[in-house]
Amino acid sequence: MIVNKWGFPDLGFGMGLRTVHYSHILEHWPQVDFFEIIVENYMGSGGRPIYMLEQIAERYPVLLHGVSLSVGSTDPIDFEYLKLLKNLIGLVKARWVSDHLCWTGILGRNTHDLLPMPLTQESLEHVSRRLKVIQDYLEVPLVLENPSTYLEWAQDQLTEWDYLNALTQETDCGLLLDVNNVYVSSYNHGFSAQEYIQKISGEHVVYHHLSGHTNNGTYIVDTHDDHVIDEVWALYTQCYQRLGARTTMVEWDAEIPPFEVVHAEVLKAATCRKPVVSKVG
Repeated sequence: MIVNKWGFPDLGFGMGLRTVHYSHILEHWPQVDFFEIIVENYMGSGGRPIYMLEQIAERYPVLLHGVSLSVGSTDPIDFEYLKLLKNLIGLVKARWVSDHLCWTGILGRNTHDLLPMPLTQESLEHVSRRLKVIQDYLEVPLVLENPSTYLEWAQDQLTEWDYLNALTQETDCGLLLDVNNVYVSSYNHGFSAQEYIQKISGEHVVYHHLSGHTNNGTYIVDTHDDHVIDEVWALYTQCYQRLGARTTMVEWDAEIPPFEVVHAEVLKAATCRKPVVSKVG
């Protein structure tokens, strides 16, 4: 089924590839439609990480997801990083690569955090120019994820959904609609998560992320260390009802449980699409 403007199919339901699950995967070759990797864990490396990746890529589609592209930075674009990323794209024959709408540092210093963009016309034009250069170099579509955020800029002029709609329209990049991040940011900033889902431009949505988080009462931190909560499942169902089927993956990056626990979350995602028949399980 073709579900977006690039003709990318719905790949079904997958999960993040994590080292603690390597042995289980190689022993059982479980029923998962695809795996997604964090590209920084494999770029420019050799040995066991690449060996394991090659083994898994022979049997499953592999999606590439980064955390260091820093599309919003004012630093020059890091073409050494892009070169390593392009090599990895070729290795697994990726049809797209994803990262975040954010900046990660300045003057060559990486904070190892996904810092929020000021939602202004000036920053929109700045990010658009950079995205066009990056996509031309990589020669595959770039898909940006809406980040979870914990502060807002006083200069903000746009809602995040209007900013992303304008950005995807201007640059023809895709959108990775992280449903948990919509919930986290809506809780932290007091906007409607349901309105966000309703107003995001559907034609550019390539796939979804789902994950757990940590609720500290007055704010939520996107920790990826627990089960997806019911409110996020409800938002995901809303996404399906409005946008139709999209490739969906579950992230679990801290306090990672046995494979079967994460896989159960993947199977649960499939039930949100009934009566559509899932490819999983």
